[in-house]
Amino acid sequence: MADFNQEEFNKFLIEHDVVGFFPEGRTLKSGRFSYWYINCRNLAGKVGATDKTAGFLLDFLDAKGIEYDYIYGVPEGVSTLAVVANYKKGIQENNDEQALVIGRGKPKEHGDPKDKYFIGPAKKGDKVVVVEDVTTTGGSMLQTLDFLKETGITVVAVVALANRMELRDDGTTVAESVEGKGTKYYSMSDADQLIPLAIEKENPIREFLEKFQDKYNEVAIKKIKVI
Repeated sequence: MADFNQEEFNKFLIEHDVVGFFPEGRTLKSGRFSYWYINCRNLAGKVGATDKTAGFLLDFLDAKGIEYDYIYGVPEGVSTLAVVANYKKGIQENNDEQALVIGRGKPKEHGDPKDKYFIGPAKKGDKVVVVEDVTTTGGSMLQTLDFLKETGITVVAVVALANRMELRDDGTTVAESVEGKGTKYYSMSDADQLIPLAIEKENPIREFLEKFQDKYNEVAIKKIKVI
């Protein structure tokens, strides 16, 4: 069983500028206004960072004892990561038959349900780990779980590279929503681990930190104190 090094993974995210601050604040894709970001795009598009991220992901799944056939990246943010991780899994296990699948960003209108949402050899009964880059309210990921249920595929776990640890608009957590759909939610790193590291790196002024802390704590699952 592999070890997942939490400290090294957090350091890796910070070194790749995945976590940072918006001095004037910004509205995120989720529709929420925020003074900080987790942007995993800095881990995609280059072989080195993608390969290392995939390695961390495989180690995390192994450390958690999760048994699965392949990884499905929520389209399209982590599609490449999922393919690379599946490839590495096949190499590590000396398995030439390891499935390489990609989730369709736009469902195919006709054909078998698995072909509607997958490119690749997906089949009914497969055990799948769904991976997303950042959890805020979980909208896209929860929709993905509904799509996969339609195919007869079993989602054994949902894993986020990072969790902003924010409540959904209905006051529930994303983990609760995922578990309500019959699977487990995991995050490889959480806001309360990453925010102090980002503050240490960027050293924002006190006035900004006061605004940031107040805004974040409005929706935080676990309130933080940074000043």
